[in-house]
Amino acid sequence: MKKLAAILIALAAVPAAYAKLPPPSAEAKARADETAAKAAWSAKMDAYRLCQAQDRVAAAYYAQAKAAGKTPRPPVATAGCQDPGPFAYVRPEEKPRETSGAHSPAGTATQPPSTATPAADSKPKP
Repeated sequence: MKKLAAILIALAAVPAAYAKLPPPSAEAKARADETAAKAAWSAKMDAYRLCQAQDRVAAAYYAQAKAAGKTPRPPVATAGCQDPGPFAYVRPEEKPRETSGAHSPAGTATQPPSTATPAADSKPKP
């Protein structure tokens, strides 16, 4: 009985796994875009802080080596740490559908798409 109950529960959950979610609204998409931009900025900020920490560790190493009278290898030249600056997100401007270029080209719109001749009459007869 327990196996049968487990199978029935599993079968009841299968349709829910294949259910489709509705498409996100424009507001939800805008929030998701902003969240993605903030996550990218956070990654850049983390890399900047890591770079600064590595520079501090290297400076301390060379200072300790100099104090001990050792001559360490010269440091490897690397790109400096680049500060990403404060977070700033500019929402992309949404164009209305009329100006998005999604409609037919102007040449097609000035001419009728069909003729008055029926399609049966326009085909050549054998």
